[in-house]
Amino acid sequence: MLPEIAKIKGVHPGLVLKRELKRNHIKSSALAMAIGEHKQTLSAIINQRRGINPELSVKLGSYFDIEEDYFMMLQAAYEVKNSLTAKQQRTPDLSKFRKVLFWDTSMNQIDWIKNKRVVIQRILERGNESEIREMINFYGKPAVSKIVSSIKNSRLPSFEKNAEAYNLI
Repeated sequence: MLPEIAKIKGVHPGLVLKRELKRNHIKSSALAMAIGEHKQTLSAIINQRRGINPELSVKLGSYFDIEEDYFMMLQAAYEVKNSLTAKQQRTPDLSKFRKVLFWDTSMNQIDWIKNKRVVIQRILERGNESEIREMINFYGKPAVSKIVSSIKNSRLPSFEKNAEAYNLI
C-alpha cells in the first residue's frame, strides 16, 4: 500500500517507487516490462535523475491499483519544494561586496535570507555606496525599510546617516 501523498509531500517519486518495488519484491525491469516502459527510464526515475511524466503516472497508477495521478502529484509537490528551496538560497551579486565587510565569515556561506536583519545592519553601518545599492536591489527597498525601522540601537552613526541618505527611514 502506497503512503498518503500528504505524508510524503516533497519526496521524489522515484524514492516512493523504489520503496514500493522493494516492499513487493518486484524488480524494476519486471515493472518496466509489465507497463511497457524502458527499464532505463524507470532506473533514472528510481535513482532521482528523472521525473515522472503524466503518461507514466497513469501506467504506474494502473499497475499499483491507485489513482492515476498519484505519482504526478508527488512529482508536482517535489518540484514545488525544489523551487522554494532554490528561491530561498538566492544570493546578491557578491562581486559588489568587499570581503572586509564580512571579515568574520565567508560570503559564500552567508544565508542571505535567514540573516537578512544582520546583513542589512552591517552593510548600512560599514558599507560603501555600491554595497548599499546592491543590498537594496537584492532585498527590495520596502523590506530594507521595514528592517531599518525595527533596529533600535546601532553602534555606528553611519547606520542612521546611510538609512537617511537612501530614504530608508
